[in-house]
Amino acid sequence: MAFQDFDLLSERRKNERKLKLRKRIAIAAFSSVVLILIVAAAVCAVIYRNHQTQTDQPQKKTPAPGKPVLQYEKAVKAICAPTDYKQTCESSLLKASASQPNPNPNPKDLLKAAISVAALELNKTINQTSTIKFDTPEKKAIFDDCMELLNDAKEELNSSIANVDGKEKDLGKLCSRTPDMNNWLSAVMSYQQTCIDMFPEGEVRSTLQKALKNTKELTSNALAIVSQLSSVLEAFQIPSVSRHLLESESTAPSLDEDGLPTWIKHEDRRMLKADDPKQTPNVTVAKDASGNFTTISAALAAMPPKYQGRYVIYVKAGIYEENVVVTKKMVNVTMYGDGSQKSVVTGNKNFVDGVPTFQTATFAAIGEGFIARSLGFRNTAGPEKHQAVALRVQSDRSIFINCRMEGYQDTLYAQTHRQFYRSCYITGTVDFIFGDAAAIFQNCMIYIRRPMDNQQNIVTAQGRVDRRETTGIVLQNCRILADEKLEPEKSKIKSYLGRPWKEYSRTIVMESELGDVIHPEGWLPWNGDFALKTLYYAEYNNKGPGAKLSARVKWPGYKVIKKEEAMKYTVGPFIQGDNWLKATNVPVRFGLNN
Repeated sequence: MAFQDFDLLSERRKNERKLKLRKRIAIAAFSSVVLILIVAAAVCAVIYRNHQTQTDQPQKKTPAPGKPVLQYEKAVKAICAPTDYKQTCESSLLKASASQPNPNPNPKDLLKAAISVAALELNKTINQTSTIKFDTPEKKAIFDDCMELLNDAKEELNSSIANVDGKEKDLGKLCSRTPDMNNWLSAVMSYQQTCIDMFPEGEVRSTLQKALKNTKELTSNALAIVSQLSSVLEAFQIPSVSRHLLESESTAPSLDEDGLPTWIKHEDRRMLKADDPKQTPNVTVAKDASGNFTTISAALAAMPPKYQGRYVIYVKAGIYEENVVVTKKMVNVTMYGDGSQKSVVTGNKNFVDGVPTFQTATFAAIGEGFIARSLGFRNTAGPEKHQAVALRVQSDRSIFINCRMEGYQDTLYAQTHRQFYRSCYITGTVDFIFGDAAAIFQNCMIYIRRPMDNQQNIVTAQGRVDRRETTGIVLQNCRILADEKLEPEKSKIKSYLGRPWKEYSRTIVMESELGDVIHPEGWLPWNGDFALKTLYYAEYNNKGPGAKLSARVKWPGYKVIKKEEAMKYTVGPFIQGDNWLKATNVPVRFGLNN
């Protein structure tokens, strides 16, 4: 019985131990579950906090396809820094990058994009405005002229884009091409404003002004970037291009063994070397039918398309009553006559008779590289007909030697691009040398005529619309005098050197003889204080009774400059004449007279 009781006790103790073990296992299991739940809760809390942080604060993250990366945004800000319309610049370039994101943009890519967005916007404007309706044929004709100018603008934007293309490391050559791009973009600005100016105040003008607003801002931005390219490259920390290289290459052309710029095409090289005023003409124009044609227009119309070389037209002595246009397709035309008072093109279209100023020109030179020698251009409408252009010049690298431009108001429309006039005779009354070209007049005789009784005489009215345009009128070593009919009445009629047609008007008169016909104040306001702070009018080393400076205007934009400043407006720096005038065998002074 004792042993039996002992066995029962042992069994009971075993069962108790098993029960305790099961309890311990259950507690351990429960503790593990609790621990896992605590850890999971902690992880969830961390994840939640991280999510909240990412939601509340912007974080750098990989952009979705089509979104500009942060580095691109910084590059855009850098290249847009010199522009006047920074928001327009930045938003347009960021938008342009959406379709072709580039994580490592270079200055060339961004410069090309800046010009491209201007071209796209202009094309959009052309398409939008083409649907405008007009109630008279005259208004429709003006609009057609406007569209022609905008298409010229589109072509020159495309030329600028083509000039940006090239290898990234070849930034020196890009900088050497900036004068051409500045020239084209300046012309684009001028075309757009001219298109607006063609229309009087009213609905059509307002519509065009609104439609061209973005295009003008984008073009201005592109011009600013090109004009400040050295600063832009420094912002990108381009080590291979020094400031000295950037500043010097644009005015120091690379010449070949013939002394011609290396950029000139083969056919142009050949024609420039052969450009002699005595060379055999391709065709001859003669009123008496002794030549190939009796009119200049017929001779131009017969010019072969895409003619290789310089096309030479000899105009025999005679008065040619016709309105002549050397079109954009007629490049490298030389036209010479028997003398500026013997071979004369004449017309009388004018504003009073309902013709827009743009279309009143007796002769219009548009095709690049036009050269005229010993020819006369005349508009006989008279002062009472107001705007009546004798010669309109849109041709880049155009040259006029020993020519005569006769008219009254708006005689010579130096419209756009680089132009050079040497030993020419120019007459007129109101704003008779005007436009937005980069034009230098050397050794020219400028005679002021008698205007209408209620008018004042103004020699120049320059039309620069943007402060970075490389345009202006330069009168160097010229004589500005009263003609024989004004001479006895010059004390009764005020005559001035210029007035500001547009906000950034720029005119320089240097080393010239100014007759006593010039009013002591020298310059005339356009309207109130318009442009007086933003214009640039300068005089340097002039002589004659009209050159006295003591009573000159006190405008913020008027300057009496020194030699170093005057040098900027000589043939080389201002119109890059050492690149193209040397090759044409024309008389030219590249620096100052002393």
